Amino acid sequence: MTVEQVPDIPMFRRNTAAFVHELPADACPTWTVTAPASGSRSSPTPGALDRDKQLAVVEQLTRIVATAAGDPHLVDRTWVLLTEAIQGGWGLAGHANTNEELVLAARAQIAELQSTSNRKEHATRERH
Repeated sequence: MTVEQVPDIPMFRRNTAAFVHELPADACPTWTVTAPASGSRSSPTPGALDRDKQLAVVEQLTRIVATAAGDPHLVDRTWVLLTEAIQGGWGLAGHANTNEELVLAARAQIAELQSTSNRKEHATRERH
């Protein structure tokens, strides 16, 4: 969420994730010519990432994987797969969403959260 710079709202908190797949040593016997046959593969949530965001996501996920594994050398063997969803390729809440539909849904949720916050604030002021 930080890299993508999406609003910190429930819609994104519930649906932003990275998937890390630990591969057993024998899963990729030809992983590289010079490195042991071990590593990991990560795929961040698809989305529109400009080059700076791509670099940031790859760096952060690589660091997280190496830290979680307790192996700083894993940085050299961690592959991060960046994928982009096609229009209509964001399946959320049982609907294949376009980017525009997701933006509209996010704006609606922000408006609802602000409205709820304003109602609570107003009720609190009336009680005092």
